[in-house]
Amino acid sequence: MDRRAFLTLSAGTLLGAPVAASAQQSGKVYRIGWLSSAPSEANRPWAQKFLQGLLELGYVEGRTFVMDYRLADGHPERLPELAADLVRAKPDVIVTGGTVATLAMKQATQTIPIVFDNIGSVVRKGIVASLARPGGNLTGNTSEIGPAKLLQMLREAVPSIGRVVYLNDPAALTSPVASDVQLVPMSRADGAARAFAQFRPDTTGLLIDYGPPHAVAADDICKLALQRKLPAAGYTPRFAAAGCLMSYGQDLSDVPRRTARFVDKILKGTKPADIPVEELTTFVLTLNLKTAKALGLTIPPSLLQRADQVIE
Repeated sequence: MDRRAFLTLSAGTLLGAPVAASAQQSGKVYRIGWLSSAPSEANRPWAQKFLQGLLELGYVEGRTFVMDYRLADGHPERLPELAADLVRAKPDVIVTGGTVATLAMKQATQTIPIVFDNIGSVVRKGIVASLARPGGNLTGNTSEIGPAKLLQMLREAVPSIGRVVYLNDPAALTSPVASDVQLVPMSRADGAARAFAQFRPDTTGLLIDYGPPHAVAADDICKLALQRKLPAAGYTPRFAAAGCLMSYGQDLSDVPRRTARFVDKILKGTKPADIPVEELTTFVLTLNLKTAKALGLTIPPSLLQRADQVIE
């Protein structure tokens, strides 16, 4: 992709804001690397919040730091090459988006500090040794909710649900799921139709993994689910807003600023091994009643009362 075009996302909006009192005084211009498999349009909102978080900590892009982006644009097979290229640029710290990008970066360097924005089950996946003592050169945010909890919430909404598909990214090392859940891989944002073609005829519900391919394809996934009359649940409100029945997961709204705080600590000299991984603990439940009506469903009042957002 044209990284120069992506860099313009902050030039006019962030540099004009007031600089915090703790701005860097050393004169050093830090280089912050960024690796993600998602397309640029999917990265842009996250990047704006991340850059705003750095600004609030006293960093000004172009004066005290520069960004060095490597975006796979929905082609995860390019990540090892991009990770190696980023290492050659010698950044002071690298931010990674998603499990697959983080694993590629972990393989590419054991010395440059890496901050992952939000990954589930980081200990089980071997990304860190433990949450309290990550060890190595990685730290960041984690969401420990798994498909079992998402399935529980979907069954609360639709008690009659039977066999369910979990639409997952196999490279992201999905957590184990129940025996009556069919795992269907979808590692590319343009692979929704091919994935749905693999569903068993007796499928009655859908769970959607959290990852760049699924977030980018949320509109397609939710449209196909509605066509198949499948109640569908994803981890983020993006899926409920796109027309799926519901979403349930950790509140990700502050993750970019949290990631900026990790980067700040590392640039000030703290080793990633000594910065505990932070677990997201606030959960958001979103229900789409328009979709429920289209599916002929009535959401139980007890679940409606617990919803943080209802789309009507």
